[in-house]
Amino acid sequence: MSVISNMYRGKTDINFPKLFRPMVVVSLILVAVSITSFFVRELNLSIDFEGGAVWEVQSATLTVADASAVLAEVGLEQGAKVQEAKDASGNRLLRVQADTKDVNVSRDVAQRFADREGISVDLVATNTVGPSWGSEITRQAGFSLLVFLVVIALYISWQLEWRMAASALAAVVHDIIITVGVYSIFSFEVTPATVISFLTILGYSLYDTIVVYDRVQENTARLDRSEKYTYSAIMRRSLNQVLMRSTNTTLIAILPVVSLLVIGAVLFGQATIRDFALALLIGLISGAYSSIFIAAPFVVWLKEKEPRYTRIRKKATDRGELAKADWIPMTEAIAAPAKVAAAAASTGSMPDATALKAAQYSRAHPPRPRKQGKTR
Repeated sequence: MSVISNMYRGKTDINFPKLFRPMVVVSLILVAVSITSFFVRELNLSIDFEGGAVWEVQSATLTVADASAVLAEVGLEQGAKVQEAKDASGNRLLRVQADTKDVNVSRDVAQRFADREGISVDLVATNTVGPSWGSEITRQAGFSLLVFLVVIALYISWQLEWRMAASALAAVVHDIIITVGVYSIFSFEVTPATVISFLTILGYSLYDTIVVYDRVQENTARLDRSEKYTYSAIMRRSLNQVLMRSTNTTLIAILPVVSLLVIGAVLFGQATIRDFALALLIGLISGAYSSIFIAAPFVVWLKEKEPRYTRIRKKATDRGELAKADWIPMTEAIAAPAKVAAAAASTGSMPDATALKAAQYSRAHPPRPRKQGKTR
């Protein structure tokens, strides 16, 4: 409980910079595997992208083997997909997909299903789709992604700086590649709902990253004046301060997504909900990870190349105090405010907010030396 309590109070001191290198290596391996799988195994595209015919037969007795036998009669068993599902009323459905764009063949198959089940052909839902609609979705999604990345890069560069914008985009690209890789490796079906989810997770990924960057900017403004700490130390302290907030935000976002998967997809067999929620879940987890282990180390690497931080690191190395410069003690953030609060408690009064704020950063902002008066 003390660990959780410290996380809530921002008092943890995890050495994130020490974890950056191994975690980046892990990410590079995952990205390489994802890209390789994408080109070797490719994606399991739905009928909306590849085109074909879909039949939905409401039946309690028709089996997957029976449906495959019907397709074999007309030579459509190659590459066919047969899935069990449920409609809104909870009735069992058999969803059959095959590669044919001929409307006459589609009608013939529907009639064969009806004859086998002894039902009217009108009760067999039939849908024939061409690949052009899926191609249009893909084109629009790619264009939307490009516009999104450009606008976000410009906005972050304006509000923060270009190094943070580049790092945030690297994290977003990482999340997209990992999510697509998971779909390729496990042969999850890619549907229009999946594409929508891909675009949705970009916002979640950026939110966690911006939370980290905002705290880094605050700490940089308070600690830079002393030239005591490297940018790596500032990032370490910032990540520890926002760790609980990022964890809570991610958990709150994941809980309803898991509910959609369990209730909507598993219990009720709703394929569209499953496709949407699965991509969201993968993206949320990847986004929380990348905000700490992709965006943060990338911006540290870029900032440490600046002359200011290069000078701070060199001075600390020359003095033999590099380890000290790479670490901000907890007392820098909590010791002084604690003294103010204790003093107020001893007098039975409430601590003054202005005094608390001044005390909190007194150690981070050493007083400027007074100018010496001219001697006559």
